[in-house]
Amino acid sequence: MWIPITLAAATFQILRTSRQHQLRSTLSVNGAGFVRYAYGFPLAVLVAVITFVIVDVDVPAIPARFWLIVAGAGAAQIAGTLALLRAFDLRDFAIGTVYAKTEVILVAIVSTVALGEPLRPFGWVGAIVCMAGVAWLAAPSRIRDVLTNARDPAALMGVIAGGCLALAAVGIRGASTSLGDGSTWARALLTLTVMLGMQTALNGTQLVVTDRAELSRVFRSWRPALPVGVLSLCGSAGWAVAVTLTNAAKVRTLGQVELVIAFAISAWVLHERHTKAEYAASALVLLGVVGVIAFG
Repeated sequence: MWIPITLAAATFQILRTSRQHQLRSTLSVNGAGFVRYAYGFPLAVLVAVITFVIVDVDVPAIPARFWLIVAGAGAAQIAGTLALLRAFDLRDFAIGTVYAKTEVILVAIVSTVALGEPLRPFGWVGAIVCMAGVAWLAAPSRIRDVLTNARDPAALMGVIAGGCLALAAVGIRGASTSLGDGSTWARALLTLTVMLGMQTALNGTQLVVTDRAELSRVFRSWRPALPVGVLSLCGSAGWAVAVTLTNAAKVRTLGQVELVIAFAISAWVLHERHTKAEYAASALVLLGVVGVIAFG
């Protein structure tokens, strides 16, 4: 069940990212990022009220450690996003993306250390193959640049981004599984709603202190911003449910197919031309994903 849920989450994430990019014509990077939380959190609260009050699903028992784990996961996700944007500013999209995709391996390592959920040997091989394919797809004609610029500040920020996003993914699973015997949906929804609330408060406070005018623009742009909130909630809910069901490393590895989906849309829908190297890189990503799913 986690496989179709992860694929749906990856699709929602692509659509949300494209919508956020369109908002960049009227909002800053920080403002466009805040839209995800400002409009996603109220929708999450609405879904939580329907689930726990109207439908009367039992609220899972919340242990004390849950709050610390989910706060750490939310902060790590924000930090990872900012580090990735900084990597883009320091160099370019391709270099930042390649190093950020070390997340695939870092999630597996953190899952092993923090949760005691290691991949099997062939699963590790699949994760490495997938990461190599993602790197190749992100910079099909520039792999030499990627390798020779390993000490570049953009590479460092990309690795930091990957590490923070890995901590966020594992943290979400750790928080959700700490909620005991509640249903998968109840645990995932509660985790997501609390995390979005914390992120809204943290990012919103930062905007109040540093750029109140941008905060006003975020809410004045509610018509184009609302779909971002809807897509963000759908995607985040999908990720949360998926990592509740299975190892976060498997979920994040499968999630890399979002690049292949974007590549396929580009080729088949937009009729853009691509090189043989890009097709080979896509095949490598899919091979790694299959390896993790089948043998991880």
